[in-house]
Amino acid sequence: MTRASPWWARDVYADRKPFLKARGKITAATRHFFASEGFTEVETAALQVSGGNETHLTAFSTELIGQGGDRSRLFLHTSPEFACKKLLAAGEERIFTLARVFRNRERSALHHPEFTMLEWYRVGEPTLRLMEDCAGLLAAAARAAGATDLAWRGRVCDPFEEPEIVTCCEAFAAHASIDLEALLDDRDGLARAAARDGIRVAEDDSWSDLFSKILSEKVEGRLGSERPTILTDYPLSEAALARPSEDDPRFADRFELYVCGVEVANGFAELTDPVEQRRRFEAQMAEKSRIYRERYPIDEDFLEALPLMPQASGVALGFDRLVMLATGAERIEHVLWTPVAELGSAG
Repeated sequence: MTRASPWWARDVYADRKPFLKARGKITAATRHFFASEGFTEVETAALQVSGGNETHLTAFSTELIGQGGDRSRLFLHTSPEFACKKLLAAGEERIFTLARVFRNRERSALHHPEFTMLEWYRVGEPTLRLMEDCAGLLAAAARAAGATDLAWRGRVCDPFEEPEIVTCCEAFAAHASIDLEALLDDRDGLARAAARDGIRVAEDDSWSDLFSKILSEKVEGRLGSERPTILTDYPLSEAALARPSEDDPRFADRFELYVCGVEVANGFAELTDPVEQRRRFEAQMAEKSRIYRERYPIDEDFLEALPLMPQASGVALGFDRLVMLATGAERIEHVLWTPVAELGSAG
C-alpha cells in the first residue's frame, strides 16, 4: 500500500497554496466586517472544565497538573460559547472570535478534529439581525476570494442574493412529505413517517435521532441552491442552549445557514435561565451516557454567570467551510495550513 504524500510535500503544498492565500484574504475581510460593526475581537481559553453538554459532541480530554502535583481533568473546548457568554455577563456587548476548536470522532470532507469556529454575539438584538450578518459575511468572503459564486461538489450558490428563510416545518413538508408539527411529541409517528420515506429506523432511535436522520438524508442537501437558505424554527428539543420562540414555545428561536447543501452556521437567541439550562444539560448528558457510555461535567461557573448575562443572540460559523465554499476546495484539509495527521499517517 502506497502512503499518501504528507501535506508538507512541496507538490502537495503548492496545490493547496492558492486556497491558503484566499483564506488569508477572507480572514482579513472577516475582521474588517466586524470592526465596521463596532465589534471587539476576543480570545478564549481552549482548556475548559467541561467538554460541552450536547449529546453528540465528543471532546478531547487532558490533565492539568498543579504546582503541588494535584491533578484535574480538563477538556479542549468544542466551542468558545461558554467563555463568550461569560464575557457578555462581564459587560461586553458585541464580540467575535476566530477560535481553534476541537471535536473528536469527526473527520470527513467537511469535518476535521481541529478547526476554526467564527463565533459572534450581539446584546439586545434579535436573531434576524444575525441572519443579516450571515448574508453580509457570505458576500464579504466571496469578494475577498474574487469569487462570483460559492461552490461545493458541482452545486453553486449566489452569495450576493438575499437568503431565503424557510421554517423546519416547511422544509420537512416540502422535501420529506412529513407534517413535523403534528408529530412533535410522537416518536412512533415520526418513525413511521421516516420509514415510509426510506430512512432506516432503529428500535432505540429517539425522536431527536429521527429528526436528525430526516434532516440529514432528505432535507439538508436541498437547501442553499442558487441562493443561501436560512432554516428557522427548530423544535425546542433540538436547541440545547436557545430560548423558546416568542411566537410558539414548542419551537426555538434558532436558525441555521445552508449554502450548496452545506450547513455553514448555527445561530439562536440565548437562553439565560440557569435552572432550565441545567435541566437541558442533564437531559443531554443522560442521553450521551445511554449512547456513548460517557458524560461530561457541567460548567457550574457558566451556570452562575448565566443570570447576569443580558438578552443576546449569537452565531457559530464554520470558518473553514466558508473558505471552502468561496474557493471551491473539495476537502477541508485543502484550506487548513497544517492539517492534523491521521493515525499512522504523516499526511
